[in-house]
Amino acid sequence: MKDQITVGGSKGAAEVDPAAIDLSEALVLLVDDNAQNLELIQAYMESMPCRLITARDGLEAMQLIESSRPDLVLLDVMMPKMSGFEVCSKVKANPNTRDTVIVMVTALHEVADMERAVECGTDDFVTKPVNKLELLTRVRGLLSLRLLKKRLAELSREGE
Repeated sequence: MKDQITVGGSKGAAEVDPAAIDLSEALVLLVDDNAQNLELIQAYMESMPCRLITARDGLEAMQLIESSRPDLVLLDVMMPKMSGFEVCSKVKANPNTRDTVIVMVTALHEVADMERAVECGTDDFVTKPVNKLELLTRVRGLLSLRLLKKRLAELSREGE
């Protein structure tokens, strides 16, 4: 038996199969100041059906987040101009972007760094060196959830 998600009340309820989510609708922003890391993550992500855009620092990331509204951001922590912590805090503080899913990609392993990332509002972590299977599994799950939430919001607006 497949898992179904019922959206709406008894009148006009719709069922959505999470496995049927079309990830090609999703936009993912990859952010890393190290060109080799960015290329590696981009190569891993190309097996996903989503659209990809890239940024090389926190300021460029903020511009793309505000203009392109990605569904998910894979965000390096240690960057010049603006750290991943700062980007995450700004995105989550803005009502227009706070639903953006942020996954911190970090070589930091200290508990204090992880606590700081959680306080900034990150949705998940991937540690460096990045494991391809772990990255794709986390991204697929988080993107599916994000797209389901967007669909629920659309159905809710249509029902009003």
